[in-house]
Amino acid sequence: MTTTSVTKLNVHARPVGLKLAGLPFILAALSMIGPFSIDTSLPSLPSISQNLNVSASTVQQTMTIFLAFFAFMSLWHGSISDACGRRRLTIISVVIFFAASLGCALSNSIHVLLFFRALQGATAGAGMIVGKAVVRDIYDGAAAQKLMSHIASILTIAPVLAPVLGGWLQTWFGWRAVFVFLAIMSALIALVCWRAMPETLPTNKRQRLKPAFMARSYYKVFTTPAFMLSCCSMALFMSGFFVYIMSAPQFLMTHLKLHETEFLWMFGPIGIGMITGAWFSGHIAGKISGKQTAYIGYSVMAIAAVSNVLLNLLMPPMLPWSILPIVLYAVGMSIAMPSMTLMGMDLFPDQRGLAASVQGFIMLGANAVVPALVPMVWGSTLSMALTELVLLTGALLTLFLYLRSMKNRVSQPVKLIYDLAA
Repeated sequence: MTTTSVTKLNVHARPVGLKLAGLPFILAALSMIGPFSIDTSLPSLPSISQNLNVSASTVQQTMTIFLAFFAFMSLWHGSISDACGRRRLTIISVVIFFAASLGCALSNSIHVLLFFRALQGATAGAGMIVGKAVVRDIYDGAAAQKLMSHIASILTIAPVLAPVLGGWLQTWFGWRAVFVFLAIMSALIALVCWRAMPETLPTNKRQRLKPAFMARSYYKVFTTPAFMLSCCSMALFMSGFFVYIMSAPQFLMTHLKLHETEFLWMFGPIGIGMITGAWFSGHIAGKISGKQTAYIGYSVMAIAAVSNVLLNLLMPPMLPWSILPIVLYAVGMSIAMPSMTLMGMDLFPDQRGLAASVQGFIMLGANAVVPALVPMVWGSTLSMALTELVLLTGALLTLFLYLRSMKNRVSQPVKLIYDLAA
């Protein structure tokens, strides 16, 4: 069975009335909860600091605790959905996120805000993790890569719209309005999921939710070198990008002298870059192997990271030059991500939800560290660019080790969708 010939639709597992045309929009909306939870609040961080009478670094920990719980719970969302079904877990998680968002809006101290941000993080990732498993429930091969790319294209609305919307909400109504917006958004998404989201995992395909079985399953995933190396590589290059997302208030408002309502200068082009990369990934799906697609994405990111350092060495921060390398990096990231994600999940075809959970845990766990570290590097644009380059170098090294590990697996009876030796 070759890479390009596999386009398996699980017809027998497919629920009656499944509307595939609308599925990318539902899954993208669920995946938007996490980015909106982060990006809409970025322009409000200085205001929260003043209003709650705490330091900027303390307020930054609201991001750290959100991402820490996001990462921890992502380790379990997929396994729970493997046992209980995709739809039920998704709806319950979104409803809890709605309640947590209201709690954030009503917080009168940093400690209360931290608690509800943790609850938000614990539930925000369910849609993203379950969404990847849903794609794999339905499609294999190039068709899965195309659907992942379509979802990614729609998902780019979040990083473009969220910080801009957050800036205006902050200007018009104050920081609490950001969390009211998140509550309204999650309520609408929960309603749409309840009315239109299908169950893609039939009862006879579900896994046992027993401690011993889960322990063995997690041990198997965490001790598979190829899978872990692919996850670490994605986590590292995403962290390089995340340095700029988490430093956006300082990067834009301090270094580039922009205002709360001008975050579109950065997030608009980044969104266009992500759409371009996702479109390209979908366009070449089935024409070249997943591994070759990943090569292209990593190459683009490497060019972007090196260019970023050189620009910061040669000129002071200014528009548009300080933004362009970040946009190019986003293009490469969006090209590589669908293929790397699917290649990792395909190592465990019978436990894709669990594999998606571990992927999310590793990547989000790495990203959770970034908010705690960015105050050390956001003092200059050069230090930020160098940090991005160091993280990408780590991603390239782990990619190389991943490819070597896969060569050692060629003779093993593992079900692979991609021709990894191509």
